[in-house]
Amino acid sequence: MEFTVGQLALRNGAEREEIWVAYQGVIYDVTNSRLWKNGKHYEHWAGQDLTAELADAPHNERVFEKFQIVGKLKFE
Repeated sequence: MEFTVGQLALRNGAEREEIWVAYQGVIYDVTNSRLWKNGKHYEHWAGQDLTAELADAPHNERVFEKFQIVGKLKFE
């Protein structure tokens, strides 16, 4: 399934219960992660593409392997 940037933005933990983030065009469901409670993980916010921000993180992209893939990000 594909979702637009606008649809992803609604899954920020405030607008809807789902908490999603995208990385390299893939959308992940982080709703059940204790590290993403309330849609925030340190200085990162849910409902957006985190590809550019990962370089500043203390971990690599393998962190996404533990989360369910929801779909793909449709770039408008």
